[in-house]
Amino acid sequence: MSSCAFVDAFVDKEKPSYLALYECGILNERARLLDEALSSCNLCPRQCGANRKAGQLGACGVDARPKVAAFNIHPWEEPPISGTCGSGTIFFSGCTLKCLFCQNYPISQLGVGRYLSGEELARGMLSLQKKGAHNINLVTATHQMAAVVEALLWAIPRGLRVPLVHNTSGYERIEVLRLLEGIVDIYLPDIKYADPEVAGRCSRRSDYVEFNRQALFEMWRQVGPLKLDSKGVAYRGMLIRHLVLPEDLSGTSENLAFLAQKLGREVWISLMHQYFPAHEALHAPPLNRKTTRREYESAFNAVTDLQLENGFVQSLD
Repeated sequence: MSSCAFVDAFVDKEKPSYLALYECGILNERARLLDEALSSCNLCPRQCGANRKAGQLGACGVDARPKVAAFNIHPWEEPPISGTCGSGTIFFSGCTLKCLFCQNYPISQLGVGRYLSGEELARGMLSLQKKGAHNINLVTATHQMAAVVEALLWAIPRGLRVPLVHNTSGYERIEVLRLLEGIVDIYLPDIKYADPEVAGRCSRRSDYVEFNRQALFEMWRQVGPLKLDSKGVAYRGMLIRHLVLPEDLSGTSENLAFLAQKLGREVWISLMHQYFPAHEALHAPPLNRKTTRREYESAFNAVTDLQLENGFVQSLD
């Protein structure tokens, strides 16, 4: 086996796969390709064509530089992600979607955050690792992956060794995801909608369902189901989040059936009951209210009916 056969080498080992890409030079090439994409940006399905390297803002709202709102140790992600010491979250500014109900809208849509250099982003990663984070959790980083990979090139020789989590809306291009193969250890995507019309109304992207389902297939191909170490902390794989929306705008049963049929019942699901009206949803019924107990119980019943046993549900309290 060659030194560059990174997927086969690390698929069952508790060691970040990006180390192999760095050692054999593939990471440098991936960084170059992602950086080139910024000249006429096509990193997300919107393919806005902005020359972000020249300072133009993309449809995401940022230029080529990494823009970060916060570096935090997060103890409240799903148990395999937060573990006992917390997940090292990096909240990136901007977003490729425009969700009416976004609970992080000051960061995603109003641009809260500050621009950093690649070295500053890398130092932030190393600082989170030093504080004991089980992983580096890239929150809404689709449009910033060029900067992330550049930062890895700086951080790896200085000791970065924890898994990389891509915490994403699931609105992705498979061509870009393929450039992330072996870089991302854990995919943490959403599956938001089953109906393109609802996706267009709620997140202003009617093509969300098409791109989301293609992306989930690609992520699954790369990493498969979640894999845990002896302490129950994830080191590789995929965990899919689904937020239950009022009046089932989220299409829960259809989405879960899709996952069970196409990925299999070993898929890991996080069924979330944390919706509350925020941003423009305050004036957009039925998004202007929380989900009810009955709505969430119906979603939970869909999980049990499909015999999806891996994952997490949130308490109704």
